[in-house]
Amino acid sequence: MHLQTFVSRIAALALVAASLAACTTTSLNVPRPGPTATPPVQKPAAMFVRPATGATLARFDGVRNKGLDIAGNLGDPIVASADGRVVYVGGELPAYGNMIIVKHNETYLTAYAHLQTILVKENQVVRQGEKIGEMGRSNTDRVKLRFEIRKNGTAVNPEPYLNGLLQQ
Repeated sequence: MHLQTFVSRIAALALVAASLAACTTTSLNVPRPGPTATPPVQKPAAMFVRPATGATLARFDGVRNKGLDIAGNLGDPIVASADGRVVYVGGELPAYGNMIIVKHNETYLTAYAHLQTILVKENQVVRQGEKIGEMGRSNTDRVKLRFEIRKNGTAVNPEPYLNGLLQQ
């Protein structure tokens, strides 16, 4: 082999060795990140809870029905849909029979109508899920609860508030 060829090969090997020395190596024992699991989509917490467990008899239409009519049996429990203060207990509104109105904040009120038994008094503070009355049929043809949510005094469809679609 010629001296010039030998020197060229030595120089090339030195260059390759220097290049390899400059490279950083990765340990093969380090676990590689696998596919990440997507966390389940969590449904937002509902602002209000359903005040009775029965089936829905009639839905909000904004004209004839300003809330939900919920079926039940005489004496079934009615619970506060959210924390608040009882601002009305009575039966002076014939279309609603025996009724409770709870004020939750400056924006929202809930109304519970056609009750057989009322277990709270005006100005009483109630907590979400607390039993406030029992289902009845005052001034109606069957046992049911008429449940309404009022936002700034206007009746709104309760269902989006009960299933977590609307928060405010």
